[in-house]
Amino acid sequence: MSNKAFRRMDVSARRHQLLEVGCELFASQPYDEVWIDHVAARAGVSRGLLYHYFGSKRDFLRAIVEHEAAALLAATEPDPDLPPPEQLRAALDGYLDYVANHPHGYRAIYRGTASTDAQVRTIIDNNLRQQEQRLLTALTYGESPSERLRLAIHGWIAFVVATCLDWLDNPTLDATAIRDLCADALTGILTTGNHLFRAR
Repeated sequence: MSNKAFRRMDVSARRHQLLEVGCELFASQPYDEVWIDHVAARAGVSRGLLYHYFGSKRDFLRAIVEHEAAALLAATEPDPDLPPPEQLRAALDGYLDYVANHPHGYRAIYRGTASTDAQVRTIIDNNLRQQEQRLLTALTYGESPSERLRLAIHGWIAFVVATCLDWLDNPTLDATAIRDLCADALTGILTTGNHLFRAR
C-alpha cells in the first residue's frame, strides 16, 4: 500500500474515516458480505486497528448506525423561534438535504441489514420516536396529542422513509418534487383529519 494509505490521523479523524468507509459498504451489501478486511483495506489501515476502534464487526455496524442517526437528528433539529408551520418546513428540508448528501448513511440506517441486530433496531426506533415527537410537539404546540394523531404521524414518517429510499434508488425526481410530495401527504393527513387533534 502507498504511504498515503497509512497517513497518520488523530483518533477522531480516523474514527470518522472508518465510519464513512463502513457506512458505504454496509449500505450497499448484506451484512454477511461485508468483511472487516475489505473495510480495512479501503481505509488503508490494518484489520487490527479497526478492531481496536470498534471491537467487532457487529459493534462497527452499531457505531455506524448510531453516528448516522445522530447526524439525521441534528439535520432536522427544530428552531423554536420559528412558527410551527415553518419549523415543519425547515425540518423536512433538513431531512431531504441529509438524504441527498448522505445517501450511504441513510441507507445504512433504514435498509434491512440494520434490522437484524436488536441494539441497532433500538437505535433506529429511538431515532424514529424522536422525529415523531418533534412533529407532534410542533403540531400540538407542546400539548399531548391524541392517539389517532400520533398514529397518523407515525405512518407519515414511514411514508417519508420509504419514499426517500426509493428516491435514492430511482432519482428521477428532484429534491423539490420529493419535498412537495412529502409535504402534500402531511397536509392531506392534517386537512382531512382535523378531528385528529384539538383545534387551536
